[in-house]
Amino acid sequence: MVPDVSTGSDSRGLIAYLFGPGRRDEHTNPHIVAAWDMTGAPDPGRDPAATYSQLARRLDHHVDLRTRELGGKKPPQHVWHCPVRTAPGDRYLTDTEWAEVARRVVHATGIAPDGDEKACRWIAVRHADDHIHIMATTVRADGRRPRTHRDGQRAQAECRKIEAEFGLRRLKSGDLTAPRTPTGAERAKAQRQGKTATARQWLREQAYEVAAAVRSEADYFTVLQSLGIKVKTRLGPETGEVIGYSVAATGDTNATGEPVWYGGSKLAPDLSINRLRERLATQEVADRPERVPERGTPWRRIEHALSTASTVLGSDDDAATQGHLDAFGDALHNIARATPGPHRHELVAAARAFNRARRSAIRADHEGTTVLRQAAKELAYASSEPGGLAIAVIFAALHLARAAAIWHEQRGHAQQAAAAGEAIRHLQAGYQQVSKPVLATLAQRAPRATTVNRFAQDLRAALPHHAERVLADPAWPALSTTLARAESAGHEPRHLLATVGTQRELDSAERPAEVLNWRITAQPNRRVQAARKRSTVSSTLSVSATLHPPGAPIAMEPEERGRHR
Repeated sequence: MVPDVSTGSDSRGLIAYLFGPGRRDEHTNPHIVAAWDMTGAPDPGRDPAATYSQLARRLDHHVDLRTRELGGKKPPQHVWHCPVRTAPGDRYLTDTEWAEVARRVVHATGIAPDGDEKACRWIAVRHADDHIHIMATTVRADGRRPRTHRDGQRAQAECRKIEAEFGLRRLKSGDLTAPRTPTGAERAKAQRQGKTATARQWLREQAYEVAAAVRSEADYFTVLQSLGIKVKTRLGPETGEVIGYSVAATGDTNATGEPVWYGGSKLAPDLSINRLRERLATQEVADRPERVPERGTPWRRIEHALSTASTVLGSDDDAATQGHLDAFGDALHNIARATPGPHRHELVAAARAFNRARRSAIRADHEGTTVLRQAAKELAYASSEPGGLAIAVIFAALHLARAAAIWHEQRGHAQQAAAAGEAIRHLQAGYQQVSKPVLATLAQRAPRATTVNRFAQDLRAALPHHAERVLADPAWPALSTTLARAESAGHEPRHLLATVGTQRELDSAERPAEVLNWRITAQPNRRVQAARKRSTVSSTLSVSATLHPPGAPIAMEPEERGRHR
């Protein structure tokens, strides 16, 4: 059961809509199911002689009194509106049940507490099988305004209780971190234009993808504009610095032909200018590293960063965990960006689903996320990785998404846990699409039986508690091929198995051989590393010998010779 509280200033217009034919969905048999006084509220649906104007005058009675007291000025946003809708698939409630729902909602929200004779006047109109509209004028009989602080949250809490008592589907409560849902007008416009998403939704996804890839605030605005998105910033009156921004989609205009602007925080809470700066500030430090990282290994770095982040999610530091979840959201967008193939569609869907799971009411600590964010941003500009290393990255992301879902569940973040679950399903689908043929090919290229038996002995010695499960895994032949390749790359199989087997626990893994296979795949080639190191040392010595040959004097200008004397 979903309540949606809003306020306005046109009571007569809302009443006309509630008892009218409807704008998109046809209104059937509109009538009042509950009111502040059922005997005193004329019902246009039941009494054709009554008009909505009569009803509006009665509902506006106290507002008119307050208006005279204020000298003709109406109280701001004095019309309270709350549609309450059952979830798809729920049974249809009777008028009597809807009346009870309405009375409980106005009581919980402070509009009309039980037994309060001076409470606001309200009505509940039903014009469809699956929902009602509760409308009230927020001026009490004593002239005061009702206490409606956090009325949306209180309405949601009451609906959770009603669901349990009425045997309806139990929906998930929010924590005020969800993005704004598109309005009916926005959905209708998208439908008229033949688009699957509203302008607000499209702008939100574009903003997330751009924020995941850029390293500075200026780059963020520049890239948005390069995508054809209109951007305007709001400057502080004293400092002249940017204190906010708004974006608009090309071609999305209002009735007067002007662009429809959406503030960053109206797209999503973590797309506000302040939240963006908190995340991008960590990259200013990362852009000035003490040493140049090894070139050509962004896929290995992101796999290592994802694996390390999994250990943070298992800690008790909620602020650090929240920061890593936000950075993981960026990583998912960039993994999808850098991944070719048909499974990219699933990765994009996973990144968009995880946008809801990356934020909660817990304030994030971004200080410790520099490594993960830097690896994610490097991947945004890296070339695609067609081999098993890309699969290892997807596999690590899948493991981290599972850890995120568990963390949210443990803390009662119902909506975030559900979003993480949706991301897991998309990641799982993408992983299956890309991994099955690779694992099959590895299994076909398994080494000789003597080599496989030797690897089995190494496995029993390195991981005695997991060896039998690994050997019984259908992916064991593929793992034996990967072990043979790792041995050729300079790794000692027994030591390598012990190392990757203790990186993270294996008890919960359904396919432990697959887990070990991708962990080993992400390990660097030791022979290549040694050759690169030798090449670097020899190049340094060669350059040094060229610049300063042993025993050769260094030429100096005459003035320098004088100074040295």
